[in-house]
Amino acid sequence: MSLLIDTDPGCDDALAVLLALESDLDLVGFTTIAGNSSVENTTRNTLSLLDFLDSNLPVACGADRPLVKRQDTAEFIHGEGGLKGGLPTPTREPVDLSGAEFIVQQARENGNLTIAAIGPLTNLALALGIEPDLPEYLDEVFVMGGAVRAPGNRTPAAEANLHADPDAASRVLQSLSPTFVGLGVTMQATIDPHTLNLSGPRGEIVEQWLEYYPDRIKKRYEIDHSPIHDAAVITGLTDGVLTTEERTLAIDTSEGPCRGALVADEYGVTEEPENGRVATDIDVERFRAAMREAIEAVV
Repeated sequence: MSLLIDTDPGCDDALAVLLALESDLDLVGFTTIAGNSSVENTTRNTLSLLDFLDSNLPVACGADRPLVKRQDTAEFIHGEGGLKGGLPTPTREPVDLSGAEFIVQQARENGNLTIAAIGPLTNLALALGIEPDLPEYLDEVFVMGGAVRAPGNRTPAAEANLHADPDAASRVLQSLSPTFVGLGVTMQATIDPHTLNLSGPRGEIVEQWLEYYPDRIKKRYEIDHSPIHDAAVITGLTDGVLTTEERTLAIDTSEGPCRGALVADEYGVTEEPENGRVATDIDVERFRAAMREAIEAVV
């Protein structure tokens, strides 16, 4: 499987990238997006992360803001600059293509490309504007986003990635029929760092990623450990930990409290055809086993 990861590191993004690099996936590169922090920060974080993980895969800097709405970031969750751990300044620069252009290039060159979009969906929406035939070049698109059968974490109804750019998310849904891996399953994707061998400086950095939620946020959600949302997408690809089902889906792009919500027609009341998939369950123990193996290979 040829895989491109569209990302906004972000601590859970960092762990998703770690897992992907330690897998047998054929990674073609990364695109960055403004989300957990500014695109300047998420691009720097991605390059620094790849240095940390001894990877020279290409990185393309993507969109610096949503299509329409105001930019929101989440440093209050992921730390100053968008990524805890204090990684050093990267040793290289991104490629001389925008994130959207890089997606189109890799889709054309690889054919049957899979995309794991674990940040806001602006780059994918822009790529569709560049290449209307993009769906013909793609195999599957997996999105960390939505809150089917679960409350939101950015508003009571909306998950953060889709809320960050609802208009882009709606465009992607209409054209690419993605699989959404949302909070209904990713909130279960946790691991106790004390069950891992995290000795030494590298282990200390990874432990900060694993426990990135501030205590007050853990208290809000009544959880003991931070959900590693984005890593659930990668283990779905590598270890088959996810159960998915077809649904008729829509993104609420209206102004109001539900803007950015992923709406799933659970009972077929609209009588409209299914246009995407949602993850409905996760094998938590297999998720933790995959994460444990990948992390301990790195630290």
